[in-house]
Amino acid sequence: MKKLRLYADASVFGGCFDPEFAVESRRLFDEVSVARFVLIVSDALVAELQSAPERVRDVLEKLDREHIETVSLTPEASELCDAYMEAGIVGPASREDAEHIAIATVAGADLIVSWNFRHIVHFEKIAGYNAVNELHGYRSVRIFSPKEVVTP
Repeated sequence: MKKLRLYADASVFGGCFDPEFAVESRRLFDEVSVARFVLIVSDALVAELQSAPERVRDVLEKLDREHIETVSLTPEASELCDAYMEAGIVGPASREDAEHIAIATVAGADLIVSWNFRHIVHFEKIAGYNAVNELHGYRSVRIFSPKEVVTP
C-alpha cells in the first residue's frame, strides 16, 4: 500500500512543546516513525527551523531518514508562490507560508499539515491556494491540522 506523503510546516515541530498542540504533534511524528506517512522536508522548512530552539530542531534530527523525502524550493515552486502572492492569498509578511504550500504542491504532497490557522489551515486560504493551483495546472491541496490527521 502506498504511504501518504505529508508536508509539515515548522508550526508542527514547535507544536511538540506547546501544551495545546503537543499531543497531536508528537503523535504525528510517531506515525512518521512507524512508516504510516512519508514526511516531506523542504530546504525552506530546514531554514526556518534553524532559528528555532534546539529541542524543536531535534524533533527533525531524531526522525529516521528512511521515512523522510527531501525537496527544495524550485523555480517552479517559486513561480507558484509568486502567483499566490499576486492573488492576495497572503500578504508579503506571510511569504514563507505561501512558499511551504507551493513547495508541497509542486512536490505532489498528499497532505499539508500545520497549526497555522491564520495563513494556512483556514477555509478561505485553502480555497485561494486551490484556485491558483487549478489556474496553473496543479491539483488541489489537502490542508489539515495534525489533530485531523493522526490516529485518535
